[in-house]
Amino acid sequence: MYQRIFVPVDDSDTSNMALDEACKLAKTFGSAVRLAHVVDLAQFGWGGTEFLDATELQKSIKQAGEQVLGLAAERARAHGVEPECKILESWGDKIASVLADESGVWGADLIVMGTHGLGGLMHLLMGSVAEGLLKVADVPVLLVRNPGD
Repeated sequence: MYQRIFVPVDDSDTSNMALDEACKLAKTFGSAVRLAHVVDLAQFGWGGTEFLDATELQKSIKQAGEQVLGLAAERARAHGVEPECKILESWGDKIASVLADESGVWGADLIVMGTHGLGGLMHLLMGSVAEGLLKVADVPVLLVRNPGD
């Protein structure tokens, strides 16, 4: 059924729950899994950082992203799934669009991701990557919500 499962990851418990669900599906269907983590480099890419080395900050952000992916890959392997991993760079783009574009390029037929279920003012202020992805994805999206959030 689902042969290519795309899983955006961060370092949250909710993301780990979504990864666990994606691994269950992958084992059931024999699917390939791609883990992706988005790093936003735009915030340190231009001006106003005369006291900071923007290149070093961007390098640190990428390294932190690689660590997030490494931990997620270890978790997938513990489930018996060997994932592909990719760092995605955003330069101020909407993260949902970056994820949707990559899932399309990779040929995903399912996206599995966590949602924090923010409501009210927090949702208004922060938006929702999951909601944004639902609006632009060309394939089914399975959202996993952490009941503890």
